[in-house]
Amino acid sequence: MKQLCRVLLLTISMLSMTACGWWGGEVEIEPAELVDFQAEKEVQVLWSSSVGSGLGEKFNKLSLAVNGEVIYALDVDGKVFAVNRGDGKEIWKTDLDTPILGGVGVGPNHVAVTTESGEVVMLNADDGAEMWRQQLSSETLSPVQMNTDIAVAQLQNGKLVAMDISTGKRLWSYDSQIPRLTLRGTSSPIVASNVTIAGFANGKLVAVRNDSGAELWERQVTVPEGKTELERLIDIDARPLYINGVIYIVSYQGRLVAVSASDAQILWSQKASSYQSLAAGFGNIYVSQENGFIEAFDQRSSASVWRQTALENRQTTAPEVLGTTVAVGDFDGYLHFMSQVDGHFVARYRVDSDGMRGDMAVVDDVLYVLGNSGRLVALQLN
Repeated sequence: MKQLCRVLLLTISMLSMTACGWWGGEVEIEPAELVDFQAEKEVQVLWSSSVGSGLGEKFNKLSLAVNGEVIYALDVDGKVFAVNRGDGKEIWKTDLDTPILGGVGVGPNHVAVTTESGEVVMLNADDGAEMWRQQLSSETLSPVQMNTDIAVAQLQNGKLVAMDISTGKRLWSYDSQIPRLTLRGTSSPIVASNVTIAGFANGKLVAVRNDSGAELWERQVTVPEGKTELERLIDIDARPLYINGVIYIVSYQGRLVAVSASDAQILWSQKASSYQSLAAGFGNIYVSQENGFIEAFDQRSSASVWRQTALENRQTTAPEVLGTTVAVGDFDGYLHFMSQVDGHFVARYRVDSDGMRGDMAVVDDVLYVLGNSGRLVALQLN
């Protein structure tokens, strides 16, 4: 119910703790209280840095990105930061002086950000110098993805747009024909050497050629159900997850589906509802459900391995795997670490009292987290 209200408002406000009443009022939705447990691991903060003014009050994830020894992060006001992954020290900072919506996209020597006015801005990864700008027809709420030749943006209006990575010249556009009513958010495509794979608000997964934008295949991975437009929302806002020839994708009010990348055949599906990206480990696919439950599904059989329900309505982030644990953040800024084996809690740490929304990253058993206030933290579990 809470997520449906967000759609009616045309924005998903993670700060709101109320839901729409069918009679026109509001119904309070209380997040689950934090449960006590015996910590089995200790969270060690390797370093902490401040990167700008934070993510703002809108539902802007502004996820960070890691490339080699550098972390790229940004704030809602248009500042882009390159930070040393080892010690958190600033390498360079660029102020675009315009509000930013999507997270950071990284390429061979490129850093892409998207503005509130619908521009893609490409920066040089070495010094933050602006390389080019391209005005698009709609907002881009997810990170631009790249290979060595092209940069692909997925737009709120259902289009994929490919641009030359060096010049910004538009190469092709693909239109998915999305429904009239959608969540405020988009998936982020997988851009391989010769094909781009993307999920859309109409519940379809599509593969297109990188040289022309021509469709290679299309697969309806979830079907709308219900009588009202709200009940029939099936947006794919999570980025597809590719593992050994199989694409895993989840939709809102839909399903978690495994699709063969070679012939687009559905290998299995399970009922699920999420607008967060997936994670994988220990032979499981981890889903942060829209109600806050964290669930592990067997990667091969689709069977539910475990479900952690203690985070109900805590607006959990996309999961990330760290060592033998799976971690999620919440609206109150807590990181929750669960065993990959059975989902029990093993550690907890509060990153940011303003909360967490963006996707995290793990490199060399270090977890990198950007809190809503702009606190960037590197963590280990001992």
